[in-house]
Amino acid sequence: MNADLAVGATGLLAEFNARGVISWADYHVATKVSYLYGESDERVQLALALTVRALRAGSACLDLAVAADNVLAGDDDSAADDWPPAQLWPPADEWLAAVAASPLTASGPDAPSSTPLRLVDGLLYLEKYWTEESNVGAELALRRAREPIHTPPTAAQLDELFAGIDPDVAQRQAIAVAASCGVSVIAGGPGTGKTATIARLLAAMLAERADLRIGLAAPTGKAAARMEEAVRQATAMMPASFSAQSAALAKLTATTLHRLLGWSPEGRTRFEHHASNPLPHDVVVVDEASMVNVVLMSRLLSALRPDARLVLVGDPDQLAPVEAGAVLADIVENPGSPPAGLSGILAGLGLPDSGAVVRLGTNHRSSPELARLAAAVLAGDADHAVELAWAGGMLFADAESAQLAQTITRSGAAIVAAARAGDPARALAALESHRLLCARRHGPYGVSWWGRQVQTWLSEAIPGLNTRQSWYPGLPLLITKNSPDTDLSNGDTGVVMDGPDGIRRAYFARAAEPHSVPVSLLDEAEPAYAMTVHKAQGSQFDAVSLILPEADSPLLTRELVYTAITRAKSKLRIIGTQESLRHGVLHRAQRASGLGRRL
Repeated sequence: MNADLAVGATGLLAEFNARGVISWADYHVATKVSYLYGESDERVQLALALTVRALRAGSACLDLAVAADNVLAGDDDSAADDWPPAQLWPPADEWLAAVAASPLTASGPDAPSSTPLRLVDGLLYLEKYWTEESNVGAELALRRAREPIHTPPTAAQLDELFAGIDPDVAQRQAIAVAASCGVSVIAGGPGTGKTATIARLLAAMLAERADLRIGLAAPTGKAAARMEEAVRQATAMMPASFSAQSAALAKLTATTLHRLLGWSPEGRTRFEHHASNPLPHDVVVVDEASMVNVVLMSRLLSALRPDARLVLVGDPDQLAPVEAGAVLADIVENPGSPPAGLSGILAGLGLPDSGAVVRLGTNHRSSPELARLAAAVLAGDADHAVELAWAGGMLFADAESAQLAQTITRSGAAIVAAARAGDPARALAALESHRLLCARRHGPYGVSWWGRQVQTWLSEAIPGLNTRQSWYPGLPLLITKNSPDTDLSNGDTGVVMDGPDGIRRAYFARAAEPHSVPVSLLDEAEPAYAMTVHKAQGSQFDAVSLILPEADSPLLTRELVYTAITRAKSKLRIIGTQESLRHGVLHRAQRASGLGRRL
């Protein structure tokens, strides 16, 4: 019996549950809430269940008019094979009318917030997410409406900041915009110079005001560590005339957004800093902002002082957050009117008028082959993407190839050898040399299946290794939940080994030195033999092997393929068919959001 089937379910909800579109949890939420509010219309109950489900797929709301086409399968692709026939879906007009008339629903943006659902312009929200999305829209609009109130760097300062470096107009533009505006975006893919731009931006700000209070943050601990390390590396290459600012930047530490806001044990979304107790910072820079969901962005914006500057840095073409909302992509796609006076500032510096969103497009780091493939995927050019993948030796049909096994065992052996030698820095470097990525967690194309396969390969190839032993030296780990007590965040990866004190520990990369935690304190961790593409966001590896699912998988999207490709610095292996790669390039992820309409 399918464990996700709701026992005793009947009617329309039972049909959608049996086909895997809604889970038993969605079913029970819909039926319980409907009972409490006296709603017996199955169409309304279905809308509620699908809205709850949409949150798991990353949408902030449900677009009733196109739900039959755009409701995505969950993490395990469960709904792909037996999608409900057209006659089971309520006609869109009737469905919308039934939901609007329901006691569950507040209709319109100004209706009292006393019901669990909110219907606005055909988009159905859980009331909480409507409130959070509305707050993000209002805060962004308010902050962007203010005239630039800060002094941008002069043209001479920009020349000085980029002395000895090939001029990049977009980087200069980004510095001028972010220095001037209350809210700005520096967008770009890996290797486009985002971190180097951040370092120069902050140096310019410190040159204007030496006592500037700066906050550096990212959604995950690993992304924060990478941000801190990258800023320090970029700072070390700053011109000598900015030595004082470079010294100040070298002392900065980056943290997770949760720690920046002051995570409260009373709830996942309750923080020490809020509108009544704002953050002390004059400027906050958030890296990997594409991973920030609508609730966390709402909390951040509410916690900023009115005169503080916020700089969002990230790649809007990546996968959106696992949780609801694609805030960065919404802002980039709907930048709105620029602050008054910004055009004049940019013109005075001889820079193009960009508004408050600047895209960096020149790739300075990835191999040319990977950069071209990523560009073809973003352009939706499936034929060219397949051609580049084949010509570059990046597409393989045989998932059991000895080449893949050799790559995995070589990196695994290096991790185990370093762990047995008690060398955490070398073990963590080996961990980043290669990563096996999957689109989903379960099934023959998923993390669970491939994790078992990797365990078998490692046990056969490495003398004395028993991968079934708990916490063996060399075990790669993935943290799956934020843990302030251990200073670990969801998405952190580490390696198990014995510490100098003889205690078995897990070591995690940090900018200064590895952070270790006794394995006895790790409650939310799992082996990292393979990872989902979602979990790999915020990371890059020397080489990546990507397992593509079957061609008709609804999880297979352009954003997933692009995100996986751009995790690789130098080498990529795609395990799958031409049809799967082609499908992924041609199909965009469908996420419902109303934020863009309010920007």
